[in-house]
Amino acid sequence: MGRLPILLTVRILLVLVLVLTTGALAAASDMEGLASWYGGKFHGRHTSSGEVFDTNEFTAAHKTLPFGTIVKVTNLDNGKTTIVKINDRGPFVEDRIIDLSRAAAEAIGMVGPGVARVSLQIVDFVSSAQMVSLQVGAYALPRNVEQARATLERAGFLVTTEQTTLGITRVLVRGILIRDLPDARARIERLGFMNYVVIKEKLALSETAATGAGPLAFASTTRR
Repeated sequence: MGRLPILLTVRILLVLVLVLTTGALAAASDMEGLASWYGGKFHGRHTSSGEVFDTNEFTAAHKTLPFGTIVKVTNLDNGKTTIVKINDRGPFVEDRIIDLSRAAAEAIGMVGPGVARVSLQIVDFVSSAQMVSLQVGAYALPRNVEQARATLERAGFLVTTEQTTLGITRVLVRGILIRDLPDARARIERLGFMNYVVIKEKLALSETAATGAGPLAFASTTRR
């Protein structure tokens, strides 16, 4: 008989964690605004997540949502909806909140206009249990920190920094899916960071944004 209350408590806690994490993601992201779409010359290029962009797949670029997040996009002008996976960074126009593949844009009837008012709803997201971080360096000089950050961001990585009590600043690549770790390690090594350390992701990226645990910075070299 004692197991039932325990199991019920665990289930309630899991539901609360899901609700709170989803709320943090929503709070950290613009949920309504303008959408655009991209394709053409970007088809076949690597996205910021490392995946090859296929304009015929239902994917999208977002400035802050973790790669792998599943988002429902609704065209507020006609009510049409589609489901996309976030695998790239952007858009790089100030008043836009998401950049859709051509397939996704066609699904909500915005290929012709090019831009549409949309709302975003998070359907699913990647938890911290599925992610790791890479500490790529620890530096005493600010210029070395900024050089490392800039190099990693240009390669499309999510970078945060943590300062120790000794005045040393750690540079970390965040939010790497465990299944993508071999590819991420290879990419980081090609950038010249050989003495990195793999550590367990301490917080979901949405929690990091909500609690201010570190400055989040995103970059993409795929398009401007």
